[in-house]
Amino acid sequence: MSSTMRAFVLTGPREYSVQEVPAPEPVAGEVVVDVERAGVCGTDVEFFTGAMTYLHQGHSAYPMRLGHEWAGTVSAVGEGVDPAWLGRRVMGDTMLGDRACRRCRRGHQHTCENRQEVGIRGGRPGALAERIAVPAWSLHALPAAVDPVLGALVEPGGNALRAAQATGYADRVLVLGPGTIGLLTAMFLRAAGAEVHLMGVDDGRFARSLGFGNVWTRATLPDLPFDAVVDATGASDSPALAVDLVEPAGRVVYIGLSGEPSPLDTRLLVLKDVTAVGVLSGSPGLAETITAYASGAVDPRPLVAATVGLTEVGAVLAGEYRAEGPGPKIHVDPRS
Repeated sequence: MSSTMRAFVLTGPREYSVQEVPAPEPVAGEVVVDVERAGVCGTDVEFFTGAMTYLHQGHSAYPMRLGHEWAGTVSAVGEGVDPAWLGRRVMGDTMLGDRACRRCRRGHQHTCENRQEVGIRGGRPGALAERIAVPAWSLHALPAAVDPVLGALVEPGGNALRAAQATGYADRVLVLGPGTIGLLTAMFLRAAGAEVHLMGVDDGRFARSLGFGNVWTRATLPDLPFDAVVDATGASDSPALAVDLVEPAGRVVYIGLSGEPSPLDTRLLVLKDVTAVGVLSGSPGLAETITAYASGAVDPRPLVAATVGLTEVGAVLAGEYRAEGPGPKIHVDPRS
């Protein structure tokens, strides 16, 4: 195994290069994974532009290696790790709690104050590289039915599954923002039998190609009672809009994040008796997402518009890459 590898390194806002860096070694309790696919996420774009809050809070700093949606094959294990992991295709949890604090002990390690986040927070290098090192306890084995494309969609799928669950699988659900997370949420809701509506800013042609017939813009949205509304946008006015649109005694779920504070009149929450839920991470939903993908209950493959190499990541993050496919997600194969 080579002692070096290629990795996409972000050195500052809009500054980057593909570098030859030291390959990770498996320390005690960790494994090294040969990365087969990694997804590019909106969070990665925020780091690229310099807007990501963690940069200003001191949780993250340049230079950094992005990539938290990934799948690959275990190629080395550290001391104390079961050698049965060798050769297994896996994906891994992004959120790495300290496993000692009260939150971790209560099963909420994804909210650990001292957590690392792969490719995001605490200096833990991400998967936009040929290899990645992660704790063995963070791994999820992928069955044969879950290929690398699906494997790299498990992390965003876990977030979407949790958003769908947070609606209580209501009878009629409106999803604001038909991007990757919005469409994945809609897929999980549909699989559970909900009547799903989507609202975006265009004609929704891609969403319709996925079998969603109820696709609207703000101007065309019908006057229907929505039992739950999921905000999967990055618009600062969407949280308030979600409360406006939801039925009294309904549920609003917030999984999208705006780059600026979102005004929300909590009096309306109270007067409509609305339950509001925020979703931070896919961690608690990863295993169930893998099961849904393996069974075919949810198939997110059409969301991937293209697969590129490391040298094209900068153009993707800058919004300069034009994919041939219509989907919202770009994958990276670091081996190409």
